Amino acid sequence: MGDRLRDKVAIVVGAGQTPGDTIGNGRATAILYAREGAKVLLVDRRLESAQETQEMIRKEGGTAVACRADATREEDCRQFVQVCLDHFGWIDILHNNVGIGDGDGQVFQLTEEVWDRILGVNMKSVLFPCKQVLPIMRQQRAGSIINISSIAAVCTVGILAYKTSKAGVNAITHQLALANAKYGIRVNAIMPGLMDTPMAIEGISKARGISKEQLRKERDAQVPLGAKMGTAWDVAYASLFLASDEAKFITGVILPVDGGQSARIG
Repeated sequence: MGDRLRDKVAIVVGAGQTPGDTIGNGRATAILYAREGAKVLLVDRRLESAQETQEMIRKEGGTAVACRADATREEDCRQFVQVCLDHFGWIDILHNNVGIGDGDGQVFQLTEEVWDRILGVNMKSVLFPCKQVLPIMRQQRAGSIINISSIAAVCTVGILAYKTSKAGVNAITHQLALANAKYGIRVNAIMPGLMDTPMAIEGISKARGISKEQLRKERDAQVPLGAKMGTAWDVAYASLFLASDEAKFITGVILPVDGGQSARIG
């Protein structure tokens, strides 16, 4: 066990994961936070998945509490913040890791229902947790918020709603960083690139009707750094840095974790 987050309390929204043969970003981050000394509230729409993460943390000697909530519902967010306060007394870190992209496509393929669902989930699940946590952090005059965006926000891709929603997450991050800096609160975002996570590999391989091995080969070939996708642990370690006091002078940053993909300019 480390001590980079010793005595800190973290909420990880999206701490469960899609079933698969690798680990997801939210679960990896929650485990790493606990390994570094944080007490963690594990929030997920699927309680059983959050409980799986909780058991992994407890087996390593960490402290975690699982909580079912839908982060797109403001009342659910108010409730899980209160659960965190009831269990741990304060909140140092908020990590927002919810996102969907099912049914997305180019403009002529998009339906109104898909557009509304993707933008609603991907932006509300950042906005509402922040709205509920920020008054506590302002009172404490300290806190770190990390929002998980995507390089889709800045790279040319064929998925319009997801791209737009993640650009919105970046905008929310910038706005909240400046609005809360005087209270000692830092707000940053991470833009993962192609990652070998269950949500990506299981979902996309099924949607395209190809094997997971073929999809991994295609995705690896797109990554400049070593021709290999990243993993959830790459996102988790970037999150750990931004959550820790090592990043005490960093706010409003949109950090690519992408093996150089977003460096392709021009």
